[in-house]
Amino acid sequence: MLTDTACKKATCPPDKKRERLADSGGLYLEISPNGSKRWFWKYRKQGKEGRMALGSYPDVGLAAARTARDEAKNIKAGGFDPVQERKVGQLKAAANLGDGFELVAREWYTKKSPHWSEQHSVRELRNLEKDLFPWLGPRKVGDIEAVELLATVQRVEARGALESAHRVLCTARGALAYAVATGRASRNVALDLAGALTPHRTKHFAAITEPAKLAGLLRAIRSYQGGPVVRTALALAPMLFQRPNELRGMAWAELDLEAGLWTIPAARMKRTKDGKENGAPHLVPLPQQAIELLRDLHPLTGHTGLVFPGERGTTRPISDNTLRVALQTLGFGSDMQTVHGFRATARTILAERLEFDPLIVEAQLAHAVKDANGRAYNRTSYVEQRRAMMQTWADYLDKLRIGADIIPLHSKTA
Repeated sequence: MLTDTACKKATCPPDKKRERLADSGGLYLEISPNGSKRWFWKYRKQGKEGRMALGSYPDVGLAAARTARDEAKNIKAGGFDPVQERKVGQLKAAANLGDGFELVAREWYTKKSPHWSEQHSVRELRNLEKDLFPWLGPRKVGDIEAVELLATVQRVEARGALESAHRVLCTARGALAYAVATGRASRNVALDLAGALTPHRTKHFAAITEPAKLAGLLRAIRSYQGGPVVRTALALAPMLFQRPNELRGMAWAELDLEAGLWTIPAARMKRTKDGKENGAPHLVPLPQQAIELLRDLHPLTGHTGLVFPGERGTTRPISDNTLRVALQTLGFGSDMQTVHGFRATARTILAERLEFDPLIVEAQLAHAVKDANGRAYNRTSYVEQRRAMMQTWADYLDKLRIGADIIPLHSKTA
């Protein structure tokens, strides 16, 4: 615990960029080499550390800093981001009104973001602060016209970022819907802009879906001359066809090699925030070929906790680009085959060539599918059916790789 005397006498050593003196509850005093002193409160948001400035010392004394810390903690306990709440308060004080677009949009963001995934939350805030606030921020939200919003979003379009332009418009639509719901605007002008932007074509991940070409890729992967970590990850990518982040983040604690099962925690899956926090894990049955590859790798990386640790440290997995570069090295650029594209490769061949039930394939892909009535999501995991399918798939890949004449054959006759 700090004292007023300690705060007053605190200095920054000449060999350090800053000195930090901790108080309690995340509060600390930061001293710069020039002698300036500032209060900060350290807190965590969506699993990441953040900090909130509480003022300069001695203008804000120790007791006042503790009071400000406690107020910020109460705001966070109520489910709100204290930094965003303070920005809203500053906007209200500056404009002396409660219906400016930036004020309303930040209020909307503060209410919605706790229920979003971290990636979505970051993207929405970026859309607001980079592409909407500079042009619409001070405008009274009820006075914004459709043509004015269109001109704002077209600035994004002019950069050639067509997909981003559509996302920015979607962000504006959400904020304006909140303005209507809270009585600050009479209509959502973003709804008038449907079809006003240049259509963008969704770019799918490149994927080989012809067995003959896939055979060549599998042979290239087998001949890869890189290290065993990347070589194993490359071999498992088409065999297990999970998302790249899920594959590269595989941990030994998630694997039961005796049972032939990989249990991916919900928090590591591509899901909503609620799905990550409360959803069931995704179960991936492991074919015998995958089990053998993993057992061979365990003596090398088992002590790290991660199946595929990066070269720069054993606490983090291989990077996003590692497997992409490995495929390029083998002559398969991102216009031919991507790591994510192995999902499309498997989905296409399993359904069209091996004639597996699409529901079982979708379950392996961790896709939620509608039930027969189209009213609710089918959450059947089909673990045993998928276990048989995954072994058939791994055997099929082996036969392709060695050149067996099985390309025209289906699972019913193989």
